[in-house]
Amino acid sequence: MNETVNYYKKELLPIETERLIIRLLEEGEVNEVVRFVTENRDHLQPWEPLRQEEYFTSEYWKKEIIRRQNEFYLGEGASFAVFLKEKYTGPIIGICNFSSFMYGIFRACFLGYSIDYRYQGQGIMMEALKAAIGFVFDTFQMHRIMANFVPGNLRSRQLLKKLGFEEEGFAREYLKINGKWEDHILTSLINPMV
Repeated sequence: MNETVNYYKKELLPIETERLIIRLLEEGEVNEVVRFVTENRDHLQPWEPLRQEEYFTSEYWKKEIIRRQNEFYLGEGASFAVFLKEKYTGPIIGICNFSSFMYGIFRACFLGYSIDYRYQGQGIMMEALKAAIGFVFDTFQMHRIMANFVPGNLRSRQLLKKLGFEEEGFAREYLKINGKWEDHILTSLINPMV
């Protein structure tokens, strides 16, 4: 993508909702990300790949934040941090990642998300994802967003259903989650405007 498009996308951020600010992580927020992943380690472990100890270090996140920013500006993905509106710079209360952007005749990506254990059940991820999905559909002209979950993750199933994702299938041993190959339910949300 050319520099004009990249500048234009940057100008669209942050995304604001009634209660939230959703935006790219900034390089100076390494400690805040480390706090989020460390404090939520046990909470997220059943639903994520096994994380090496490096994942919980500032050295890892210094590089990762830059990688995610570059991915965004190249139109390859969009990784957003979620903040309460009155606290633009922290603490991070959630993350939503749109990854593996595919263009051409497919125009699709994958969605993953996590929320701080202290903010579950408050509709925050619903609010954040509604806004972020709209941004990805409009800005990157995606036609399909796919989100897959372990059958036992009832919170994700309920959230995706409320967002309009439709279950499309079942994949055996789809991803290695928490050290074990797990089956997944496959869902997607279609953008009728593209």
